[in-house]
Amino acid sequence: MTVLGARAARVLDASDERAVRQLLDTDPVATCMLAGRVETHGTDPASLGAPLWGIGADGRLDAVCLAGANLIPFTRPGVEAEAARAFADRARRAGRRCSTIVGPVTAVAPLWERLAPHWGPARDVRSNQPLLAIEGPPLVPPEPRVRPVRLAQLETLLPAAIAMFTEEVGVSPLRADGGAGYRARVTELVRAGQSLAWITDGPGGPEVVFKAEVGAVSRGACQVQGVWVAPAHRGRGIGQAGTAAVVEYARRAIAPVVSLYVNDFNDAARAAYRRVGFRDVGTYASVLF
Repeated sequence: MTVLGARAARVLDASDERAVRQLLDTDPVATCMLAGRVETHGTDPASLGAPLWGIGADGRLDAVCLAGANLIPFTRPGVEAEAARAFADRARRAGRRCSTIVGPVTAVAPLWERLAPHWGPARDVRSNQPLLAIEGPPLVPPEPRVRPVRLAQLETLLPAAIAMFTEEVGVSPLRADGGAGYRARVTELVRAGQSLAWITDGPGGPEVVFKAEVGAVSRGACQVQGVWVAPAHRGRGIGQAGTAAVVEYARRAIAPVVSLYVNDFNDAARAAYRRVGFRDVGTYASVLF
């Protein structure tokens, strides 16, 4: 274990970008959410849209934490306790502005332990979320009707996206601002070609049978989020065939490695992802407010 003296976290700027990238490159799958933001916006807070905290010296960073809508920490092995102390100090002074703390459990768990007396109680703590990845083609035939969603299909997609979010997170995405922010995010993913769905003609008009998003993208990996099958169509293998289609599309058009994280208690989803060809590569944790 690395032995370090107590260090304070500082706000990183554009001059730290190389060191940030070097740190995130040590685990491209685990850091996909962070790496994608840095690759697109750099590390200056003004362009990143949120402060990125870090601890390190002499051109090397040992830990970083993005303090935006989500608090996303990442640390080198051996510095987790010190990073948690430094980031918790910053977070307490800033006050809670995030809706979630999410990332590798080795970084999230000690950080939440220090923040819980000040920010708690959380609405939910999911301390064991297997992080899965697939690098080759899926092992099951992909569903050919799963395709990138067109902007003209946005109004059909939105009710399914809201249902997925509510089912997964436990609260509606409409609660804070009437859903304006969530609608903007869904629209952004559709425009980027990162929202995929099987939309069919139902008795009441077009309806979503399956949907998923490639919610985070970096050069080395991408992360699938929001996998959902309409309740009336569950239990027929649509989830795994649809996920296989997303994997095939993502590997071809977005990034070479496709990842996702899943709740440990969701046995059906974990079994489906195994059949698709995903393997365990780590563990995430999420603290939901």
